[in-house]
Amino acid sequence: MAQPLPATQADPATLEALRRVIDDQIGPRRRGAIYRNQDGMFEVLALIRDPRQARELLRRRCAQWALIVKDVLQPGAEPFAVGTVWTTSDHLVREAGDVRGTAGQGVTL
Repeated sequence: MAQPLPATQADPATLEALRRVIDDQIGPRRRGAIYRNQDGMFEVLALIRDPRQARELLRRRCAQWALIVKDVLQPGAEPFAVGTVWTTSDHLVREAGDVRGTAGQGVTL
């Protein structure tokens, strides 16, 4: 049986590079943002940056982040978690904070 690897301290430069990669994957999706893609139009309800919580929500061992979104085109739609990266196929409809003037205040759980 494989033994778990010992915990190590990550290099600050490596952590910063990972943070930038994650920010690029999330794109402009923060709490309150609305974006559309080929799957629909979604409002971002929460941004989860805790890898442990993201992995539980997405049921993926390597998840570093997750979004809780709601499909705004489906009446009565329930919120759900997504981990899809931001691509050129995604389009921002409303920036985060446009509704109450809180731009840039993404939720981190």
